[in-house]
Amino acid sequence: MDFKEIESKFQPTEDGKCAESENGMVATAFPDATHAGVEMLKRGGNAVDAACAAALALGICEPQSSGIGGQTMMLISLGEKVLAIDGSSRAPSLAHVSGIYKGDRSYGYRATTVPSTPATLWYVSKHYGRLSWEKVLEPAIRLAEDGYTITPLQHRLQKQELENFDKVESRSGKSYFLKAGEPYTPGERFCQPDLAKMLRILAKKGVEEFYQGTIAKQIDADMRENGGLLRYDDLALIPWPIVRKPLKRKFRGLFVYSMPPPGAGRSLLFTLMMINMIKSKHLNRDEFDRALLLAEIFRNTLLERSDRPFDPNYYPQVAGENMLKRIYVRKCIHKITRETQIHMPIHETEDELAGETTHLSVIDNSDMAVSLTQSIERVYGSKAAAAGLGFLYNNYLIDYEYKIFSHPFYLRPNAVPWATVAPTLIFRNKEIWLAVGSPGSERIFSSIAQFLIHVVDEHQPIDEAMRAPRLHCSLGGRVSLEAERFSDELVTFFREKGYRIDKREAFSFYLGAIHAVLKKHDGTGFQGVAEVRRDGTAGGY
Repeated sequence: MDFKEIESKFQPTEDGKCAESENGMVATAFPDATHAGVEMLKRGGNAVDAACAAALALGICEPQSSGIGGQTMMLISLGEKVLAIDGSSRAPSLAHVSGIYKGDRSYGYRATTVPSTPATLWYVSKHYGRLSWEKVLEPAIRLAEDGYTITPLQHRLQKQELENFDKVESRSGKSYFLKAGEPYTPGERFCQPDLAKMLRILAKKGVEEFYQGTIAKQIDADMRENGGLLRYDDLALIPWPIVRKPLKRKFRGLFVYSMPPPGAGRSLLFTLMMINMIKSKHLNRDEFDRALLLAEIFRNTLLERSDRPFDPNYYPQVAGENMLKRIYVRKCIHKITRETQIHMPIHETEDELAGETTHLSVIDNSDMAVSLTQSIERVYGSKAAAAGLGFLYNNYLIDYEYKIFSHPFYLRPNAVPWATVAPTLIFRNKEIWLAVGSPGSERIFSSIAQFLIHVVDEHQPIDEAMRAPRLHCSLGGRVSLEAERFSDELVTFFREKGYRIDKREAFSFYLGAIHAVLKKHDGTGFQGVAEVRRDGTAGGY
């Protein structure tokens, strides 16, 4: 590893997508959220304070991706120890297979799990932060009251989801998040007074008010009126996060920590372990062979994930790391590199629709680091909003198994959904080097893996690695790629091998969004990148 080469080639940009600083760094999917995180650092807060403030702000200014009504997972490095915070939401007590829609389960009041983001962020703020909960909430309250500027991406997503907003009979999501039933125009100001009022209550009375107070009663009444499943009793249990042991493996001499089940850190580490068994000079020797190898590695990872589901809440006696044993990984990569014929399954098993998520990364000047991923599942969640409270309900009930009763993630009351998130921290020996993650549903692990290949194997600075073209291969052999950025010969090569081609635009929203922060090991200071495929920025001081 040549840290000097990687770090010295980094180029800050005027648009804030790539930034350098001396006293900590924040990278998020929206400029106002990045400012919220930096504000906490300047006020003497640590990485957890910055991450919580930024996460709450993202729920205001990136409502298509996350919010109070969703769930949050993260890795926290305390220096001597790394913690995985499992902030999974929970299925309501009335949620069972016969109680959900027979048809489309992706929208409406019956699509939501018990929101866990408020409980998760409050928990980590109280246990690991320096600043008060009230101070951490200040930027989010300000954003909700004063508003933020609608971006072209948000306009496009609102336009894309118009039909789905109309599927909710009450049109509650549409009335809160659209302007007179139509998408906001880029540049318009969007204010959320109801949400600001609720956040002020949470700041004054604490998060218990959301789960056991007047807010919980409002949610209960809203659900009953609209045929939803969520009840006061579900909220009153409070979905406190579970502190878990992160998964850890080596990649090219670095220590990589990622999210254990029900998160998808196993998928990322499995992918990196397979790549680690191929020398970098061989991996990068030929463009076509490399692309084919990556496609098959990604496909094999998805096969392992679907074949070995694991929920530690229900099956703690089953070993969750079998797919990360070196002898098994070696067998898998040997099979991929030796077979001459590509075997495609009969059916496509990956969900064709893109889930939506957001990610942020923070490292402070005391080496505390946070990699945080949160979501309301699909774009604008269930499209149903809480009356009088101004936040969208998630639609995580689509992330359960509905047919196989023995499946760990079969829909049961109080069960957690199966997640694809992989917040990740990377260390050089015991020193933090990178905090990284991505949204993108089942493309999260492949987006992060490609980013790391560019940085670690090719010694690219993190700004170049973030901009590099991406591809992904589904279990059924559908290769999604930024077609303009790959050669026509490569596309033809994949077709001849039997893959189906899914051409995406350059810098595609579909193919993930890297938000990464690097603590320099050659010199002092920090570098941060926010994905050019989204709206975010990186910043520090």
